[in-house]
Amino acid sequence: MKERAESFEYLKVTVEEELLSQYMDGYEKFGWRMDENIPTEKRMGKATLHMKRSRYVVNKVELTRLQRHYESCMKEIAALEASKSSVPTCVSLTCGLAGCAFMAGSVFAVTATPPVIWLTVLLGIPGFVLWGAAYFGYKAAKNRRIQKVEPLIEAKYEEACRVCEKAFGLLYE
Repeated sequence: MKERAESFEYLKVTVEEELLSQYMDGYEKFGWRMDENIPTEKRMGKATLHMKRSRYVVNKVELTRLQRHYESCMKEIAALEASKSSVPTCVSLTCGLAGCAFMAGSVFAVTATPPVIWLTVLLGIPGFVLWGAAYFGYKAAKNRRIQKVEPLIEAKYEEACRVCEKAFGLLYE
């Protein structure tokens, strides 16, 4: 009786470097292992993994479906992590731009003929206040956003973990 030569299917995935360990651990549960012939590439906060697994894995269709679910969970986690700083940045920029608008009005008031000093002061004060508020708005919005997203991130990690457990069970039935 002839033995069948082992052949592999290959997967190349680019992920956020902060989530590299989670991805490596997760993909192992789907039968993937790191391709020792190609090193992990890291650049600009991203890492590219090169993996392989046997073509003759059992329950391949279900494993693929679960793997897509896992990848979806991990992408949602990355998006939630990114929103921790993107939402506060928008708040800060909005405060800063509103302050600029008030300061522009103040400059126009002082350069008018004749200069309207009372309007310059009236528009300049909120401009300076909004510029200063941008920093504190960022900090407050960041703290609020972190409190809001941490439970969602934790729930997504739990969901990804359950998917990996199902896949691991299928792999070794």
